[in-house]
Amino acid sequence: MAIRRGRGVAAINYPTGMNLGGDPTQALVHSTPTGNFMVTLSSVDLGQGMKQIMAQICAEAIGVPTDRVVVDTADTDTGPHCMGTFASRGTHRAGNAVIQAAREARQVMLEVAAEELEVNASDLETDGQGNILVKGAPQKSISIFDVALSAHFKRGRSISGRGMFLIPRSYPEKETGAMKPSTCYA
Repeated sequence: MAIRRGRGVAAINYPTGMNLGGDPTQALVHSTPTGNFMVTLSSVDLGQGMKQIMAQICAEAIGVPTDRVVVDTADTDTGPHCMGTFASRGTHRAGNAVIQAAREARQVMLEVAAEELEVNASDLETDGQGNILVKGAPQKSISIFDVALSAHFKRGRSISGRGMFLIPRSYPEKETGAMKPSTCYA
């Protein structure tokens, strides 16, 4: 057999995520009776710091210190749906789901605080240290600890939220064939 020499060229599209068929990630956030917050995910920490990042994202969205947030990535069978922890998608996908869930939980928390303080929820803000204050009257406040106790044992409310992040599927443009096969980049 004769040895032949030549040159070859190869091209590849390496998409991160799965935008050709949907790529959802869900998150759940709820308060404990003591005002700490639990984030439940099926995305797992593979050494990339996901638990810390999700705790920071949740804490900022709710308005509490990061040490008041615990992230549980224990079980993909019992946690909310996630397509997987792969392709540089964890912070982008799970982070956006956590933001949605934390905002929903924050709204419930502010509603309970408003009932306790006898003001409108829209007149409240958090101080980032574990307290909820009336805007313009910071002396009128309540701790998130007390709000959580009230929600659980007095008001019959669950301070919780659900979030799901999903980029709509990308289809090629008929004229050009252009599309967005990748929705998160490393």
